[in-house]
Amino acid sequence: MATFTLNINGKTQEVDVDPSTPILWVLRDNLKLVGTKYGCGIAQCGACTIHLNGTATRSCMLPISSVGNQEITTIEGLSENGDHPVQKAWLEEDVPQCGYCQAGQIMTASALLKQNPNPTDEEIEMAMNGNICRCGTYLRIRKAVKTASKS
Repeated sequence: MATFTLNINGKTQEVDVDPSTPILWVLRDNLKLVGTKYGCGIAQCGACTIHLNGTATRSCMLPISSVGNQEITTIEGLSENGDHPVQKAWLEEDVPQCGYCQAGQIMTASALLKQNPNPTDEEIEMAMNGNICRCGTYLRIRKAVKTASKS
């Protein structure tokens, strides 16, 4: 066990965990930030996406020991009131069905729009590729990203 000081959603948090623990489990089990979901456990589905210094990052394979003092943003930290332009667009375009993948999808989309405020359909497809939606809402996801880009 080791003590780690993390910058999560703009707050400093201390945890005492094994250095090899994936940040996903630190968020969920130690800090009770359960918006970030476990999907596949091999960084292939995108359900566990967080921002690490603003970059969309899969958290299920990222050991806490590699995070250091980088800024972590979870879905809970994207906006206090759920009013981030991507979150609003998600509702406007009626994206969620089962909802399981939505936090990861939203985190990936918001990172894309921060880097590229007006992406083409191809750029959206490339950025969102690998974020799996079992319900198949990919067309609505793309539409929501476009809607958010106009906000």
